[in-house]
Amino acid sequence: MARSSGKDAQALFQSLCTAYAATPTNLKIIDLYVGFAVLTALIQVVYMALVGSFPFNSFLSGVLSCVGTAVLAVCLRIQVNKENKEFKDLAPERAFADFVLCNLVLHLVIMNFLG
Repeated sequence: MARSSGKDAQALFQSLCTAYAATPTNLKIIDLYVGFAVLTALIQVVYMALVGSFPFNSFLSGVLSCVGTAVLAVCLRIQVNKENKEFKDLAPERAFADFVLCNLVLHLVIMNFLG
């Protein structure tokens, strides 16, 4: 089996950047939102590891809120993507309304879990 080199990884990265450049702006904004939610969850985990997890339900609420929001945003991205043929009959406004409603339910559950 051939060993991959740094040139292969660089070529893969270049092709990924080229393909992502053709992505519509609204999908790139959703990608930034997902990245922010995941980064916030990681910061909370690092903070918990350094400082401690005394109110553990608060830590779980924060992390699950970030992860749940990221998952819902990925679902929104799938539904809004024009190249996805499965959701071609779904209007982007309807997908965004579903996203907002699911986020509302998620955060009501999170607030209830906080106590």
